[in-house]
Amino acid sequence: MTGLEGIHFMMPTPFDERERVDEESISGLVELAVKAGCRGVVCLGVMGEASRLIDSESRLVAERVTKEAGSRLTVTIGTSATGTEIAVQRSIQAADLGATAVMVAPAPVAKQNLDAVFNYYKAVASAVNIPIVAQDYPKQSNVFMPASFIARLHHELEEVKYLKLEDPPTPLKITAVKKLTGESLGIFGGLGGVFLYEELSRGACGTMTGFAYPEILVRVYNHVSRGELEKAADLFYRYLPLIRYEAQEGIGLSLRKEVLKRRGILRCAKVRHPGAEIDEVTRQELYRLLDAMELT
Repeated sequence: MTGLEGIHFMMPTPFDERERVDEESISGLVELAVKAGCRGVVCLGVMGEASRLIDSESRLVAERVTKEAGSRLTVTIGTSATGTEIAVQRSIQAADLGATAVMVAPAPVAKQNLDAVFNYYKAVASAVNIPIVAQDYPKQSNVFMPASFIARLHHELEEVKYLKLEDPPTPLKITAVKKLTGESLGIFGGLGGVFLYEELSRGACGTMTGFAYPEILVRVYNHVSRGELEKAADLFYRYLPLIRYEAQEGIGLSLRKEVLKRRGILRCAKVRHPGAEIDEVTRQELYRLLDAMELT
């Protein structure tokens, strides 16, 4: 299939010291994705702290990202919600703003109910005519979607053309989903890129993640696309210590923002309260790792 395949930079939402949205840094993040050779950008996801934004801020971010991306990048906008009608309205707004696709995770539920989940996606699919990226992230949504259910979403809802698979072990689930969907469903990895090489080797069409050096992920993807698996593996495993360190649970976003600040992309590494901030010891550990890898 063709369309969104490649590396998509999952954008954090930049804030200033007073936790106000920093529009200028949004431009810097988009430029980073362009220079890195990314296929697209994703905003208003979990890493974008979407749940900590008020509606006007979410619209501001989406408008600025689509404007800055222009025709240079695809733009996927997260429209997940705790209720079906909210997800529908967010998806309509994203399409109206010029989004290439919307990324939608199931609404959190107290008890597993896949019929309700299907109808949630069906409502969104009926409201928009752009591709839907179904986000499979049960740790966040509390919804476990088996491979058979994902295949049903894809086969019965034409707009569900992609899957963002973040249900570990991701390589195994990629294989299970592809057995049921073949090449018709594009599968993206995530989770910081920790299993990027293995996911691509299993047939993933790319990844959507926020690793602060997306150009490295692009190079790995390009090697795999050319069939240069040994080169891809060597490059990936060379930088895996940093990918692993940055993907730490709880503080991963703070680490990424710190790296992006050091790179001059963000003016402030603030995570909106009550998000976790790193301490000075962790910051120095991170800097030593970057220095050891000769990354600026």
